[in-house]
Amino acid sequence: MTKDDLILKAEALRQPSDLSAKEFNEKGQFLAAEMNRLMLTRTDLDNLIGQGNITMMEDNHRNHARFMSSVFICFQPDVLVETVLWVYRAYRAHGFHLTYWPAQLDQWVELLKVQLSPETFQEIYPFYHWMIIHQSAFVNESDKMRG
Repeated sequence: MTKDDLILKAEALRQPSDLSAKEFNEKGQFLAAEMNRLMLTRTDLDNLIGQGNITMMEDNHRNHARFMSSVFICFQPDVLVETVLWVYRAYRAHGFHLTYWPAQLDQWVELLKVQLSPETFQEIYPFYHWMIIHQSAFVNESDKMRG
């Protein structure tokens, strides 16, 4: 699957309602802090993020919440794909392992399921599902871009 294929698949996602985007945005800082708290309890954390990358991981979760909030407010499939590809390249270059993304995304889903209203979760979950099911394509495409 190419970057263009990923963009086409992303175009099938439906932008969440204003109400759902607002709820996610209002809870974003809390969600990122809770995500960091949960990830820091993992006994396999160094195997996911590499040695000495805790601050970078915490920044990533804060940036993730802010970025996804912007996606939910003004969805642009190409920006979503380009950003996810950049994240895979940049964080892997700093020692993050491929196992980080499935662990992180699964944790986001569990957190969002608990912290968001059922209606908002239903509108936002497809974006996370899309990222989860296309992880191998993101790895392959980011590998091509890394040279």
